[in-house]
Amino acid sequence: METRTVGHMQFVLDLSLPIYEQMVNQIQRMIARGEVELGMKLPSVRDMAVQLKINPSTVVRAYQELEREGLCEKRRGQGTFITSSQAKVEEVKKQLAAEALHSFIENMRSLGITKELAQKWLEEAEWE
Repeated sequence: METRTVGHMQFVLDLSLPIYEQMVNQIQRMIARGEVELGMKLPSVRDMAVQLKINPSTVVRAYQELEREGLCEKRRGQGTFITSSQAKVEEVKKQLAAEALHSFIENMRSLGITKELAQKWLEEAEWE
């Protein structure tokens, strides 16, 4: 795992996994956590590739996926920008939370933990 910084965005890259997927996932989470400003301009494909030390086509693929998801938009002659839609951000948060919950439930089931016991432990858990 390598940590690389681009502007004020920090990426943790595992070079054994597809880089574009890691970029998409990490940018999704940055948006959901409010770490990147809505409407913010993303670095150019070239700048992002140089700073992350990856192929520009990898950045293009990640930006295209984020655009397909509605999390960013390409403006002709200006670059790529994070969405300015708070509703889209809330939709992404809900989707990410649903994925995390599904994973949690599957893990609890695989350990033989009942729904009731898992709920009890969640209520007792510290969130800070």
